[in-house]
Amino acid sequence: EVQFVESGGGLVQAGGSLRLSCVASGFTIRDNVVGWFRQAPGKEREKIACITTNKGTTTYSDSTLVRFTIWTDSPKNTLYLQIRGPNPAATAGYSCAAGTRHIDCEGSGNEMRNWGKGTLVTVSS
Repeated sequence: EVQFVESGGGLVQAGGSLRLSCVASGFTIRDNVVGWFRQAPGKEREKIACITTNKGTTTYSDSTLVRFTIWTDSPKNTLYLQIRGPNPAATAGYSCAAGTRHIDCEGSGNEMRNWGKGTLVTVSS
């Protein structure tokens, strides 16, 4: 059974930094496309970034207003997201997900097949 456990969310001041983690079990992160998505209150879920480690492919959403970095740690089978310089508009539930093809990791992530429960990030002004 594929499972994700996200952590690292919480309260951060605008302009600060936060690192989110997503530990996977039941499959190998480096052999699949995995990504981070977020959903703010009253808004649709949106892609932040995706990575397919064994292909060396990383993509980021053009709509982000803060700096994100996505990477994986293969021995730990863990996906990470570094958030730098967020503003209150970045307040959202952040979830990791896995898919079959890198092109599936786009938009609202409807083609992604496995999801974590998410971790809440709240940015204070």
